[in-house]
Amino acid sequence: MKILIVEDEPKTGEYLRKGLQEAGFSVDLARNGVDGLHLATTGQYDLIVLDVMLPGLAGWDVLERIRRSGRDLPVLFLTAKDNVEDRVRGLELGADDYLVKPFAFSELLARIRTVLRRGRTREQATLTLADLELDVLRRRATREGRRIDLTPKEFSLLELLLRRQGEVLPRSLIASQVWDMNFDSDSNVVEVAVRRLRAKVDDPFDIKLIHTVRGMGYVLELRNP
Repeated sequence: MKILIVEDEPKTGEYLRKGLQEAGFSVDLARNGVDGLHLATTGQYDLIVLDVMLPGLAGWDVLERIRRSGRDLPVLFLTAKDNVEDRVRGLELGADDYLVKPFAFSELLARIRTVLRRGRTREQATLTLADLELDVLRRRATREGRRIDLTPKEFSLLELLLRRQGEVLPRSLIASQVWDMNFDSDSNVVEVAVRRLRAKVDDPFDIKLIHTVRGMGYVLELRNP
């Protein structure tokens, strides 16, 4: 798979290029927004890693023009800014994920693989089932209008269940999608996470949405009483 990095800081750009090449990707590197936009709209890439603060043309503008050109390739933003407004702005412009500097390369690699697994279809911004609502852009979960505080992993788990509601998801699939790890039959990480998620999403409410299917996995669905 081919990745375009648009990053003006020389050391960071080379570090990312080397790391992604060692991970098996073909990589091009642009050092300003103008060159990045040109490559993104004329080349064939599976994903773009895009810095926000760029000379020539800011990352926001690069992404907006990519989307305006009709290109729907996945984009992962890199930025030193970490506030809700910036994160929402990037996602509303069409970014697929958002990583704040400084970050571990292993996290970047996991995020890239997750975005690539999703494919190029634009995801829904709000997911619902019955009175449960998940605002993906603002990272908020509510039920009966009440805010539910979730950890990042709990949010990712609930998002996966909602996106594939009605499907029985095996533990192995959940582990690979949420933790980017191979499933170990001796590990109870999935069971523990589901139990904690249930305590927040189901236990305070009369209607239960997260169900266990013995020997198979878990499903999120509204069942008749």
